[in-house]
Amino acid sequence: MHKIPVGVLGASGYAGRELCALIQRHPSLTLAFATANSQRGETVDLPLGGRVTFAATEDAALDKAALVFSALPHGASAEWVARARAAGVKVVDLSADHRIGNGASEGVPYGLTELRRDQVRGADCVANPGCYPTAILIGLLPLLERGLVLPGARIDVSAASGVTGAGLSPRLDLLYGEVTENFRAYGAGNSHRHLKEMRALVAELSVDADLQFTPHLLPIARGILATITVPLAASLPDPLAPWRERYRGERFVEVVEELPELRHVQHRNVVRVAVRMVEGVRAPALQVFSAIDNLMKGAAGQAMQNANLMLGLDEWVGLPA
Repeated sequence: MHKIPVGVLGASGYAGRELCALIQRHPSLTLAFATANSQRGETVDLPLGGRVTFAATEDAALDKAALVFSALPHGASAEWVARARAAGVKVVDLSADHRIGNGASEGVPYGLTELRRDQVRGADCVANPGCYPTAILIGLLPLLERGLVLPGARIDVSAASGVTGAGLSPRLDLLYGEVTENFRAYGAGNSHRHLKEMRALVAELSVDADLQFTPHLLPIARGILATITVPLAASLPDPLAPWRERYRGERFVEVVEELPELRHVQHRNVVRVAVRMVEGVRAPALQVFSAIDNLMKGAAGQAMQNANLMLGLDEWVGLPA
């Protein structure tokens, strides 16, 4: 069977390696090239088996691929995305360079697949969302779209991620001795870079609300768990109903009664969501609990969802649900 050639730029990072592994297991794709300047010429093992040899980015034969995934760093990706598009190649950009709220998104759909599926299907370039925004926005969409958030409210988000969310570059604060048996906040004071795209989408949906977001670092490799507290315009008699209705038929969103745990989503391309009404407060409020694997649904898996649509394939092909 003829397979579609795809390439990965910036393949040595955690998300890039995850993409290479997904491509190698994909029934309709073949890996045309995988680039990593710092590891050019090296052959490495991939998650869940398989190997890949990295080439220099400058040696990437862009015109030999039907689609390119750019997992290059923020700020460096835009140039290579432009080169690929000029060569007539479709692109999924995993960096922030083309995401909404980051100044360069005009004409590039925001690839939150369950929201922008039709735009993604016809696009030649898609901006893959960040990992935290994927967990948080999928959790919030049923409230945002239905006008269920109290006007002028502050939505409070506390979320924790495994260390692979910080990337593969060596950093003192990510050494084993600094992370293990520890738990800490970062990006404090509502300053995390992912707020830009989350605020932009809230504004696109014409919702009058502030976002307050505090991320935390978990002493584990992968996974994100977000707890989202939302003041409501009115109490919900069946709190989970908006999520059941919004995500009915969605293969990669699991709406459940029990609270989600990271072990439920690790190595899977899913968002698992549960909700609870907040008790003992004067005004109605709801807590949304959302869990993802930051390298799958938060990065490589969602990128593959988008790529499948862009290439005319079934959205779910080659993805672990």
